[in-house]
Amino acid sequence: MKVVNLKQAILQAWKERWSDYQWAINMKKFFPKGATWDILNLAEALLEQAMIGPSPNPLILSYLKYAISSQMVSYSSVLTAISKFDDFSRDLCVQALLDIMDMFCDRLSCHGKAEECIGLCRALLSALHWLLRCTAASAERLREGLEAGTPAAGEKQLAMCLQRLEKTLSSTKNRALLHIAKLEEASLHTSQGLGQGGTRANQPTASWTAIEHCLLKLGEILANLSNPQLRSQAEQCGTLIRSIPTMLSVHSEQLHKTGFPTVHAVVLLEGTMNLTGETQPLVEQLMMVKRMQHIPTPLFVLEIWKACFVGLIESPEGTGELKWTAFTFLKIPQVLVKLKKYSHGDKDFTEDVSSAFEFLLKLTPLLDKADQRCNCDCTNFLLQECSKQGLLSEASTNNLMAKRKADREHAPQLKSDENANIQPNPGLILRAEPTVTNILKTMDADHSKSPEGLLGVLGHMLSGKSLDLLLAAAAATGKLKSFARKFINLNEFTTHRSEESTKAASVRALLFDISFLMLCHVAQTYGSEVILSESNTGGEVFFFETWMQTCMPEEGKILNPDHPCFRPDSTKVESLVALLNNSSEIKLVQMKWHEACLNISAAILEILNAWENGVLAFESIQKITDNIKGKVCSLAVCAVAWLVAHVRMLGLDEREKSLQMIRQLAGPLYSENTLQFYNERVVIMSSILEHMCADVLQQTATQIKFPSTGMDAMPYWNLLPPKRPIKEVLTDIFAKVLEKGWVDSRSIHIFDTLLHMGGVYWFCNNLIKELLKETRKEHTLRAVELLYSIFCLDMQQVTLVLLGHILPGLLTDSSKWHSLMDPPGTALAKLAVWCALSSYSSHKGQASSRQKKRQREDIEDYISLFPLDDMQPSKLMRLLSSNEEDANILSSPTDRSMSSSLSASQLHTVNMRDPLNRVLDSDLFPNRSHGILLLPAATPPSQPTCSCSFPPSWGLGPPAPTRSSCSGSWRTAWTAWNRAAEAASCSSCPLPRYRNW
Repeated sequence: MKVVNLKQAILQAWKERWSDYQWAINMKKFFPKGATWDILNLAEALLEQAMIGPSPNPLILSYLKYAISSQMVSYSSVLTAISKFDDFSRDLCVQALLDIMDMFCDRLSCHGKAEECIGLCRALLSALHWLLRCTAASAERLREGLEAGTPAAGEKQLAMCLQRLEKTLSSTKNRALLHIAKLEEASLHTSQGLGQGGTRANQPTASWTAIEHCLLKLGEILANLSNPQLRSQAEQCGTLIRSIPTMLSVHSEQLHKTGFPTVHAVVLLEGTMNLTGETQPLVEQLMMVKRMQHIPTPLFVLEIWKACFVGLIESPEGTGELKWTAFTFLKIPQVLVKLKKYSHGDKDFTEDVSSAFEFLLKLTPLLDKADQRCNCDCTNFLLQECSKQGLLSEASTNNLMAKRKADREHAPQLKSDENANIQPNPGLILRAEPTVTNILKTMDADHSKSPEGLLGVLGHMLSGKSLDLLLAAAAATGKLKSFARKFINLNEFTTHRSEESTKAASVRALLFDISFLMLCHVAQTYGSEVILSESNTGGEVFFFETWMQTCMPEEGKILNPDHPCFRPDSTKVESLVALLNNSSEIKLVQMKWHEACLNISAAILEILNAWENGVLAFESIQKITDNIKGKVCSLAVCAVAWLVAHVRMLGLDEREKSLQMIRQLAGPLYSENTLQFYNERVVIMSSILEHMCADVLQQTATQIKFPSTGMDAMPYWNLLPPKRPIKEVLTDIFAKVLEKGWVDSRSIHIFDTLLHMGGVYWFCNNLIKELLKETRKEHTLRAVELLYSIFCLDMQQVTLVLLGHILPGLLTDSSKWHSLMDPPGTALAKLAVWCALSSYSSHKGQASSRQKKRQREDIEDYISLFPLDDMQPSKLMRLLSSNEEDANILSSPTDRSMSSSLSASQLHTVNMRDPLNRVLDSDLFPNRSHGILLLPAATPPSQPTCSCSFPPSWGLGPPAPTRSSCSGSWRTAWTAWNRAAEAASCSSCPLPRYRNW
């Protein structure tokens, strides 16, 4: 049948019940390629046929929705066609038109000439006029219904109209388009008026006048309504419309342009949450970002320094500031030394570092702020350290120092006399590094020969902020694990007693207490894995490791107070209770402190039961708590650790005495009969107890005033606003980050908390939804860079969720295809490639401390979730084993040669138990050519030939959707996927694509 016109083609499709994609294919066959669908008025023709009856034709409406999603018709033509419908009495037709507007009103865009952009603005103005007329008609019907006693139908339609109005006008971009349309019509009207003698030059445009009249009419109708919600919603829409003519007079804050927010966020994330991590994973991650985004080396190094100075300025006082100082002045120079090995030559990298410092010196406000925070010339310290590491020549160092010195003469100086005597942290940290080495050597000596001398060293470490300085320096230089191991050995040494005098017993008690408190402080500040990661290879389990694993409260770890670890030998518990209750003070000679720490929980339970049953008075409780904390503070720490677990299990009316006992143990003992360094030990104890009790105090709404510790309060604690849904918090904080253009330290901690609370799928899915809402190309690109850096909080788990759940859901659900249109579809493809590459390159490494706090997905879960057919060979295995005989699979001779080069032994190393390979091989990607990446079980070579670190057996290709289910919008994203994959490769490590679209 030869189709004569557009109407006949639509009627034929309706009669033969074509599906939407069949209709699109046949329409392209029937009509020549020369004329566009807008010229043929396809949108208007479809709407005209769909709205003939009292209710819309669903099949023809599906054709229109498909045309919109596949960009066959422009948004302006659809809006213009909608604005021509004026029979507002047909509720179902009006509802269908509102639903169509809802598909794209928050992501309006157009491609083509300037006339088409102006056409979109005019069409949106007409659509706004139509929405106001529809709202006014619905309000009039509601008023008539109220008078007749049947308000339900009119109220529902009015609510829908106001909802669409609010959604359309809430977008600043849409209001700007309306403003452009108003100015365009005013300009056209003015030119016509001047042509007639200027009589109409100052008259308002007819369209805007009609909108204002509709607004006045709507206000008069709604003024008599009793529904305050609808009236408030209408007033808000009216305010937005009236603000459109004054948009140019209102100053809107511009987006802050930052160079490379991904580099900035990766460095900030590492310095904030992973100071103890090894440098090599950070180097590889930074090199991958540099390669994926094609960042020049000088600007790359500059962005690293900028992130370091911003981190210094933002860091909380106390331990947080010391951590950032150590990260900036000790760890980052080591990172640059390793980055130097990836450059083409030492001379080139040295010149790039020098150029980066030249750029950095131009950021005078940033450097001045950092100098003011640290009370020193930070740049000078940094230049000296880089020169020491061979990153700068002597001439460059002197030249840069001179320039900064000249700039500092005009910088604001600190006038306070108090600050003049404060030693700057950068200098203290740099001096602490060799001290750490000396202490490690001292700790290697035989403790039994000179315990008094060792006690003197430990006493100096406790004074002031010396301990935190030494720990920060050890963490930044990779020595913290050795540091902790030495103190575990020292603590274990004190548990083996022999015949001893009173003095020797007091020294042993102090060594036990100080080492115990230091290890607790290290675990709370840097994570328990620092202590547990290097377990004793001899099979002996030390006391502190046992206690920390079973009895110490940590973030994300809930303890059972009735666990057998809290119920040791009952005979020893009775002896300890009697000792605490009857003695004026604990005897030190022959005291087994580790046994006392293990038994104190059961003893506290007995004492608490006696107090609650009236056997013991409060004065007796005070005496017992004084005995517990009088000699060694570690007993108080162990007692509070159990009390925290116990309080969690009690009802609100049962917690008072337990919390009161915690309050008694937290305060210092004012007595002259205490051991050496008591005040210093109480400072560390108070800090440990504050961290232990933070969660339970928040849950019970209880306040305990801990003694002034001299340390910082818990930084980044309780950041989420109360009584607010976490989804709102997530969207708001991401919007703020996107507006600023970079992620700050506080935002990183909020994202980490939300990831922990909501789970990986909830976190990733909601952030991907925010990405798909963006309509401007520059915004989507920035969102991808920021999302990648946010996903680094737990890249491997996020990648599994993104590739295994979220992407297949978007690709297989036709109702979501419109969200994959360019530019967000392209951005999502790029983000998926970046995440996949990063996850593959780092999955063999150890999870960082921030990731270990969350429960990891078990491999068996993915095996059950994504089963493989044992009767069929793996799709990825079939793909890799394809040779030149399968010419349809490979797209180029290069690809064929690489596939042919995969030997049987290499194919044997493919680890199909790996969760990421499991996801990619599952039926979520239905075709055998849909594999994205392949992860062999073999470890990458220790010295890669390029910065990719990818063995040649790794392949890359996009997950191709089938032709029958792929909208035209995803083809753009498909192309971007391939380009992103190519951009992430280098000449010595090609990553072939197995199939082209």
